[in-house]
Amino acid sequence: MVVPSAGAHASKPAERDDALSPVGRETLHDRVYAQLRNSLINGMFGAGDVLRIVDLAERLQTSTMPVREALGRLVSEQALESLPNRSVRVPLITRERLDDLARARILIEGQMVALALPNLTGADFAVLKQVNVDCDLAFEQHGKDIGHVTSALNQQFHFHIYHAARSQVLIPIVESLWLQSGAIIRKAAHIHDEQGGLAATNHHWALIDALEKRDVEAAMQSLSNDISRSFDLIRGRLDAEPEGNTLGDHHG
Repeated sequence: MVVPSAGAHASKPAERDDALSPVGRETLHDRVYAQLRNSLINGMFGAGDVLRIVDLAERLQTSTMPVREALGRLVSEQALESLPNRSVRVPLITRERLDDLARARILIEGQMVALALPNLTGADFAVLKQVNVDCDLAFEQHGKDIGHVTSALNQQFHFHIYHAARSQVLIPIVESLWLQSGAIIRKAAHIHDEQGGLAATNHHWALIDALEKRDVEAAMQSLSNDISRSFDLIRGRLDAEPEGNTLGDHHG
């Protein structure tokens, strides 16, 4: 089982603080949920990983109640699925789920790019370029476990653009799609490491160029290419599997 790494662990508040006010308990529950949610988005859990309440509570240094509640919320958000033995797991990657998520992400995130484009400034482009440079530098550290770093930088890059769309309605939808895609992106990154190919930030640079030129069609196409790349890597692996319809970190 993959668990959040150091720095992602919540600290259990002192008992007297927890007993003072319901707000303390609510804050702890929210913090546990946020950490598990962020771990899923950043691919720290693999497809098919079983998440056990007791194990997570020990890792997060908290009681089982906030973990159970957080997992329940994540199941309702389709980021996790319930198993008969009362544990939950990260869904396996199926062709149907893969195609559905890819279609939804390209559709909605493409619109976010179109909405954001008129609002982006020179300062925004400077931020995007620096994030991309940092990501390129991280990828050059071959042989080191930098997955969590590049994942966080990728998220920072995309959401800097999406927040410029200034849509309070669409942002939570995009976050939900990323939450459901975390294990897919993780698997795609592993396949990319095995096969090599274009730099992972190649489509990001193309997207920045299109945005700076105020070319909305080119920007949306670059975004589509960026999203499709990961999903296409998974499709290729599914085609190579004997059954060809299900994939998990422990299944191929």
